[in-house]
Amino acid sequence: MAETSDAEANQEAFLISWDGTSWRDVVRLRHGRIVTVGRSATNKLVLRDDACSRNHCEVFYSEGHWKLRDLDSRNGTIVSEQPVDGDVRLGAGDVVCIGQCRLAFTTSLDSQPPSPDDGTVITDRETSAASSPPPHDESSILHRSVVPQFLTAEDDVARQPNNEQELARLYRLGLEMGAAETRQQLTEVVLKNLAAETVADISAVLLARPDAPDTVAPADLLVVAYDSRKDLPYRRVSDNLSRVVLSGREAVLARDVEDDQQLAVFDSLGEMRAMSVICAPIHCDDRVRGLVHLYATNPDNALDRHDLEYTLAVARQLALALDHLSERDSLKSGLAQARNENKSLRQHFDNEFRLIGDSTAMADLREKIVLIAETHANVLIRGESGCGKELIARNIHFSSPRREGPFVCLNCAALNESLLESELFGHEKGAFTGATDRKIGRFEQAHQGTLFLDEVGEISPAIQAKFLRVLEGHPFERIGGRKPIDVDVRIVAATNRDLEEAVEDGDFRKDLYFRLHVAELIASPLRERPDDIPLLASFFLQKFVEKTGRAISGFTDGALNLLANYNWPGNVRELQNTVERTVILCRNEIVQETDVQLSSFSSRLTSHAAPPLATADYREMSLGDVERDHILATLDFTNWNKSQAAQILGIERSTLDRKLKRYHVSRPD
Repeated sequence: MAETSDAEANQEAFLISWDGTSWRDVVRLRHGRIVTVGRSATNKLVLRDDACSRNHCEVFYSEGHWKLRDLDSRNGTIVSEQPVDGDVRLGAGDVVCIGQCRLAFTTSLDSQPPSPDDGTVITDRETSAASSPPPHDESSILHRSVVPQFLTAEDDVARQPNNEQELARLYRLGLEMGAAETRQQLTEVVLKNLAAETVADISAVLLARPDAPDTVAPADLLVVAYDSRKDLPYRRVSDNLSRVVLSGREAVLARDVEDDQQLAVFDSLGEMRAMSVICAPIHCDDRVRGLVHLYATNPDNALDRHDLEYTLAVARQLALALDHLSERDSLKSGLAQARNENKSLRQHFDNEFRLIGDSTAMADLREKIVLIAETHANVLIRGESGCGKELIARNIHFSSPRREGPFVCLNCAALNESLLESELFGHEKGAFTGATDRKIGRFEQAHQGTLFLDEVGEISPAIQAKFLRVLEGHPFERIGGRKPIDVDVRIVAATNRDLEEAVEDGDFRKDLYFRLHVAELIASPLRERPDDIPLLASFFLQKFVEKTGRAISGFTDGALNLLANYNWPGNVRELQNTVERTVILCRNEIVQETDVQLSSFSSRLTSHAAPPLATADYREMSLGDVERDHILATLDFTNWNKSQAAQILGIERSTLDRKLKRYHVSRPD
């Protein structure tokens, strides 16, 4: 017998009968009331089996548990294959065997017990589920309805006072259904409303099994909830009437059905007959979810067409509410999955984007990041290309109070002025040629988060003015728009340009410089922290080994010495590319010195770098003159190949162009 907890026992409980094909009729168990079971008509639950004693057993609630007691029956009672001796605790899923009859104990109608293996039955119906149903007596069906009349579009019908009242009742019901959090709450709201608005004695909601086919059959329906005014048991709607409703997808009202074996509904005592029955499909978008079933026993107060149309309208609302509830549950599940994935990605970020290195420069950098991140101050990161300025910006963001907000990146040097303005501030549809849709700018995307602007020194003066106003807290407008937009964004900017020099030259606004230069971080070039090279190389090796599946365990001392003695003009980015290239081409289980694939271009630049000025050739020159002469010498060496010269000088091509402009230098004829 199944174990049951106090919490489970304090919930609602039910006994469900097996009719040979499915768990069918339902009896609600209530605290303080004893449900007697036997062959005598005086029992609450009457079994038509000669093996059943007149007073066979009883089910009751005691000491926090539901229990079954055998009443000295002739053939005994079996619960979950164990004979009952005295009082036995019932647990959800227990099956009670009395002769050929089977009863299941459950605390929820949402989950049905497994089918008995022996195929026994509890009913004495003349027809079994295996036999084909006899022809249905159409004369017992009084009305059919597909769409409630008061929901039609005809003005003269919709404006009738009674119809207005119906619509008001449905509106109130819709509000109550919208507040339901679970399917159980939703069905309880519906049954409570039907009990109040119709004359039905018993009402029930039957829903299709989760694994039911698209064409739902009566055997696919499960009783998920029912309500009874007189605390009577619920007997399922006949299969024949269910087929009529499911196939035609129309609500049916049947009356005086006691002589129709397929439409007649009996209670457990065999005394109560349903004088009128309503069965309405729960369907929407050509998909049937189940049935709403009502029946009344008083011939003087039978269900009528008004009840039929109201029940049909409620069933349609229930179908929509079930769909919305399912969608909401799906969204919740998707949100939970997204949060788990986000958590996993953040954990991956901690490993993928952490700052590697034990040098003094890296220790100082980490300490400053912790101090700066907890504020909302703008940050300016300086350093050569490839030394990890974006990685520093990410660490600032994910260590800050804005970590739950977005982190948005933009390389200002990669776009011309018009495209950069559109990327930063967005544009409206039709603002310019090619603007076929509204575009949300990076400032809006980074709301309540961090906006990282790489190469901020390349922003043109025209955009600098608009950029400055946003930093000062003013709203901005999209290109072609008029609506002011306020954003809460932290700016982390990066540059390898001498901004102070750019301010002196008039290329960069002084007020914008001071807005950005609140907190400053310096990304040291890799050549200034050689102790970090082995750690970085090992980190990149493990990363690319996992990515490629190669069986490489590490570096030899010779290979590490080769890496440590290299100048790394491309900084950490060049080291990462070198290790990846080495992993791809390495055929050994450990990287040898001969396996390391250094950049031949970088080696060429290093070996052919312009020699320093000799002391004997000293002459008085300003630093500006030295820089100008060195730039010209490098350009002459590269035959005025500006890209190659910028690589030798360790600056961006755009920075070289600005310096040439500053020194009024152009290529000689």
